[in-house]
Amino acid sequence: MGVAKYMFSKVAKALSSKKIYLSKSLSYRNEPLKLNTNFDHIRMATLELCYDEIIRNNVKGNISEIGVYKGNFAKRLNSLFSDRDFYLFDTFSGFDSKDSNKEMSNGYSTADQNFSDTSVKAVLAKMPFVKKCIVKQGYFPDTTVDINDSFCFVSIDADLYNPILEGLKYFYPRLEKGGYIFIHDFNNDEYKGAKDAVLEYCVNNNIAYVPIPDSGGTVVINKPLAPKT
Repeated sequence: MGVAKYMFSKVAKALSSKKIYLSKSLSYRNEPLKLNTNFDHIRMATLELCYDEIIRNNVKGNISEIGVYKGNFAKRLNSLFSDRDFYLFDTFSGFDSKDSNKEMSNGYSTADQNFSDTSVKAVLAKMPFVKKCIVKQGYFPDTTVDINDSFCFVSIDADLYNPILEGLKYFYPRLEKGGYIFIHDFNNDEYKGAKDAVLEYCVNNNIAYVPIPDSGGTVVINKPLAPKT
């Protein structure tokens, strides 16, 4: 083994012990990715590939995220889907006690992470196309009452069982054919309710899903396109 290969092997082994992996990605795609994917490459690259499919298939509808927190993923959604209205659902004050109490009673998680260090103003300041953003602050799904829309892409990053299940109940029927839903924390052992919520909804409604090995253990749902006649 040459010196370069030996050093690469040593670095790769050291990183893998910290669950960081060196791997080629999209080796045979000529077009560069639009997003900066240096952080959580798998999630960001998968997002962009799904966006490409939405555009290629001319999927209508707007976009949304439940669980915006500080807006880091929302910023990327707003950047990609610059011509779509973007609904941002969050309490902007952390977990609601109704959800966290149910989470703890079911033994899913401690529900004690503090997500209150954010604000609508701080999130909107990050958005490249802020005029497309529609903030829905409050308890989900109560904040959906005045919406009459369909969606091509939805991010559900609400961590807890109840808001994730409610998010799927609300958004999947309103998802356009060819659209996608990303659910964060499906393979996160600290938030076991996320997986239970996805499995409950998908099994009961005969919906297929694909887990991806990104940092947060996301699972992807795609509503199949209608057959061409």
